[in-house]
Amino acid sequence: MVDWGVYLVTGESLSAGRTTREVVERAVAGGVGVVQLREKDRSVRERYEMGQALRDLTREAGVAFVVNDRVDLARALDADGVHLGDDDLPVPVARDLLGADAIVGRSVSTVADAEAAERGGADYLGVGAVYATGSKEDIPEDEQGIGPECVAAIADAVSIPVVGIGGITPENAAAVTAAGADGVAVITAITAADDPEAAARALGEAVERGKGDRDG
Repeated sequence: MVDWGVYLVTGESLSAGRTTREVVERAVAGGVGVVQLREKDRSVRERYEMGQALRDLTREAGVAFVVNDRVDLARALDADGVHLGDDDLPVPVARDLLGADAIVGRSVSTVADAEAAERGGADYLGVGAVYATGSKEDIPEDEQGIGPECVAAIADAVSIPVVGIGGITPENAAAVTAAGADGVAVITAITAADDPEAAARALGEAVERGKGDRDG
């Protein structure tokens, strides 16, 4: 059973001089339930070497480990799954390559894309960017994000887990889960934090507050 509450996307260039392994260790101690190996500025070989350490760490902690974009890298690392974007392999193809038990996620920002991803066999959706973010190179810095209202519409339209991503902090995470998301995914809110463990814990508390507001 995957804990979608707090989902860490790695980014060593944003980690204040710390290694990805150091940040992940602290974040897992703070309650992160999913770790995604991203590191787009690194070569595939470098990501493989980083991923080996993360695979061991996450397996020992009982935390889900997925690889961004690359199905081949996910297979090589024996990862739990892969997270796909618009330019990556289609969800059904990734499923065929990784097997029925693999976790296959898909990035979406509209209800139509969310419904298509669910029909294609996605296990969960990364929905965003919820708020403006500077972490992704392909999103203009002045983009305002789709907002919690769009997250709510997508969550209502599908039956698979929804994870909000993009510009999320402990201060606004509750609004995302109150809207219907099962959790939040972050890069800098944890990797750039002075204390990644405390940041992860604060995000987890905000996630639970939002769910309480929704359920109450």
